[in-house]
Amino acid sequence: GDQKWQKSARTPPRKGQKKTELLISMTGYKKKYVVIKSNRDFSYLFKKGESIVTYGFVCYIKPRRAGKNRLGIVTGKKVGNAVKRNRARRIIREAFRMIDPIIREKKNERYDFVFVARAKTPSLKTGQILGLMKKNVLPKIMQE
Repeated sequence: GDQKWQKSARTPPRKGQKKTELLISMTGYKKKYVVIKSNRDFSYLFKKGESIVTYGFVCYIKPRRAGKNRLGIVTGKKVGNAVKRNRARRIIREAFRMIDPIIREKKNERYDFVFVARAKTPSLKTGQILGLMKKNVLPKIMQE
């Protein structure tokens, strides 16, 4: 196993580095938002964020100082089994990917978003979720 590395003097690529480069070259898309992972951030947004309730999701928004928009998605057990929860996350993520450039273009301010999937979310299409985001989330951001 060691001989392979001795032949080439360069260090092995960092984990995931090649994968992202490949993805970017294939799709021409690089993530323009950061994912919220820490429980502390989620809790803070639930407490201090402004909530928007629709039949497809509940959204908590809070302006942030700089950087990129951050996205967090919560899917509880009420949404359904693992397949349905993953679908709910996937369609919310895709709809957010489509609306994110609009937000960045119209506002200089960046935001933290947490979307909470509802029981109906997995049965909706990405276009419907996108429509809900445009109708409810965008106007809320634009008034600030």
